[in-house]
Amino acid sequence: MESSVNPAALTVALLSVVILPWAYQLINWLWLTPKRLERSLKQQGLKGGSYRVLHGDMKENMKLMQEARSKPINLSENIIPRLHPYVDQCLRTYGRNSIMWLGPIPSILLTEPELIKTVFNKISEFHRPMSNPLVRLLNTGLVSYDDDKWVKHRKLMNPAFHSEKIKNMLPAFYLSSAEMVKKWEKLVSEEEPCEIDVWPDLQSMTKDVISRNAFGSSYEEGKRIFELQKELLSLVMQVSMSVYIPGWSFVPTKTNRRLKKLNRDIETSLRAIINKKEKAMTEGKTASDDLLGLLIESNWRETKGNKNDKTSGMTVEEVIEECKLFYFAGQDTISILLVWTMILLSQYQEWQERARDEVL
Repeated sequence: MESSVNPAALTVALLSVVILPWAYQLINWLWLTPKRLERSLKQQGLKGGSYRVLHGDMKENMKLMQEARSKPINLSENIIPRLHPYVDQCLRTYGRNSIMWLGPIPSILLTEPELIKTVFNKISEFHRPMSNPLVRLLNTGLVSYDDDKWVKHRKLMNPAFHSEKIKNMLPAFYLSSAEMVKKWEKLVSEEEPCEIDVWPDLQSMTKDVISRNAFGSSYEEGKRIFELQKELLSLVMQVSMSVYIPGWSFVPTKTNRRLKKLNRDIETSLRAIINKKEKAMTEGKTASDDLLGLLIESNWRETKGNKNDKTSGMTVEEVIEECKLFYFAGQDTISILLVWTMILLSQYQEWQERARDEVL
């Protein structure tokens, strides 16, 4: 007895096997899971806007942010509506504990001190969510780890940030600051009044300080890495403002290709510096007092004392990620703080006099 198979029916069956599970996962990610989470959060008393497919609140967030930053701001105004306009709107509309949708992922905004205290007391129960793989090119390192891995990295990095080690870096701080002040003195020594935009100079100064103290003798190479990371940061910020679609990081778009090339160049340069310092240490030379040298020395001692435990120290790749974090965490944060300090000192002359007396 012969049996015949309908090719069309077979094709439909095969497509159903492949497409239906994928379609369900897509619907689950885009709609079913967000709506289930929305119901659960609102049953617990949290308020917020309803979930909107794919983008959530991100479009509205971007719109309000662009509007806020297109207008000048007075020093007496509240800074929060300018920095986080949508968050500010949510809190005013829905109360002190609200929901904000970052694409299909709900973000809970807590402002009540007791609830915040509870989160910090149970921090091991609140793991960091998985982020866009392209964003992780920038902020992998101690700030992105949990549990035992965080403890290990914190322990290994702690010696590099000991107060006595930081004091040894003061000459480099002074050198970079003195160069900037000398430039300003030259500008204001002219007969005509001069207005100086201090922001670019403070950015350059903090970059200079970190390069000197993070890489020591490899200072010039450190400055080049800084420029690469600055471009990487700009592109990552663009990417982070859009909804991440799983698998999109593998699509060879112009932005994705540039991001990955910048990351490769940074890692190649850092690896060369690390290898050079590790070679010097194996030859019996004393570790340098720059951050990278101190970190490598701490890591080397840990692995040397635990030869049977291959997980006791950090891999070269993990050391590279911590170096990238030096830059990311240190540059803009410090330069912004210095600008704000100068603004406050100019507003409150008595503080300026007291600060000057303390320095002298």
